[in-house]
This record gives sequence, C-alpha cells and structure tokens, in this order.
Amino acid sequence: MPITDRDTMTGLAKGLAVIESFSLDHPRQSITEVAAATGLDRATARRCLLTLAHHGYADWDGKFFTLTPRILRLGTACLASMPLPQIVQPALDALSEEIGESTSVSILDGAEIVYVARAAQRRIMSIALMPGSRLPAYCTSMGRVLLAALPEPEMRRILGPHPLPARTPRTLTDPDRIADCIATVRLQGHALIDQEVELGLRSLAVPLLNARGKVVAALNVGTAATAMTVDDLADRFLDRLLSVRDRLRGMIA
Repeated sequence: MPITDRDTMTGLAKGLAVIESFSLDHPRQSITEVAAATGLDRATARRCLLTLAHHGYADWDGKFFTLTPRILRLGTACLASMPLPQIVQPALDALSEEIGESTSVSILDGAEIVYVARAAQRRIMSIALMPGSRLPAYCTSMGRVLLAALPEPEMRRILGPHPLPARTPRTLTDPDRIADCIATVRLQGHALIDQEVELGLRSLAVPLLNARGKVVAALNVGTAATAMTVDDLADRFLDRLLSVRDRLRGMIA
C-alpha cells in the first residue's frame, strides 16, 4: 500500500531533519544555522530544537545546541534490530585478530557510508570510528565498493555534477574521475584508497553479498600508510577479505 502525505506526521519529519543536520562538521549549531541547513523557518527550527532539549536529546547553552549521548538510543535500537551486525561481528573479530589490523562493515545511506560493525586493533584515524559512524562514500574504499553496485544513473546522481570536498591533498574531487575509479572497482571487485579520506590511512574493501548475489554491505581493512604500500595491502589482505566474503554470503539475507 503506498504511503501518502496524509498518512505522515509533518512535525516528526521536521524533527528528524533537525537531528540529521548535526554532523561531524557541524556538531554545535544555533537556531539560525539549523534553519538554514534544514530549510525550515526559524520558529519551527527553534521549536524542534527546544523539544529535543526538553526531552534530553540535546543540550542548549542559550545560543548553541549540541546533541547528547541520549540520541544514540535511536541508532542503537536500529542497529540492535538489524541482523547484519550480529552476523558479521564474529567474522570481523576473527579476521582482525588474524591479520592484526582493524576491520569494518558498512552500508550505504545516500552519499555516506554508515558503520554497522567494527573490530579495531588500534586507532589509525583522528576520529574514533564505531557502529553508527559516518563517512563520505566518494572517498572511502567501502563507499566506492557500494557505489559500484548501484546503477550508473543513481551512482552519478549521488556524486553530483560539482567538485566534491577535498579531505586531504590526495582526495579525488572531480565526479568524472571518481566515476572512472568506481568503474574500475566494478570490474575488479575491490577498492583501494590511498590517503583520500585521511592522511596516513590506506584501506581495501570488498562487497558483501547475500545469498541471491545482491551487494548489501562492504567489508574493509584499514592500515597505516607507513605500514605497507598500496600493492602490499592488496597482496596481503585481499584473499582474506574475499574468503570472509564467501563465508558470509550464505548467512546474509
């Protein structure tokens, strides 16, 4: 049965838009900034923010709002209800222990990847990655694997027509060049990223498929750039990633 506008709650939709306006780059926002980010008028943004603060989902210092850890209940409930993290976590733990490097699984959400499971050996990024963390898809190995699984028009729509932000001097920002890289990923079945998302980080990713052969997530290993070259990364870990992929295929719905 199709869902129409008459079946939905506009107020809830506005509140969710306000929550989604907070990000790694914008963790602390004023009413005016939230209104601009969401397209809501200032009065509506204010009511949404004050409601979040009243119920403990945000802090307010009189000018700026920040989300509180209580907001994690929403994401934790979602992750807890998803079978994928429960299925892949033991495999991640075993793989990470075997190779001595951090491993992760993520899914695609619009133009971002969302971590759903992770086994960390040591911290190699400036931010602490955990289930629920988000990164841009265009400059991450798991993101490019997931974008490669999309139909070409949808992948192009996500990349957009304009240059994308450069996170490091090595980041590819031209949508056409990124699309060419994604085409290569589609052919070779894996993606290698060399310090595009953060200097000092290299990563290798492969798709995770369900029993019907559909790409549902991505699996990666990340390592310090000082530890090995890009070629060494593939030589040492690609077969292990593919082995885990093959073992999980029959388990993922």
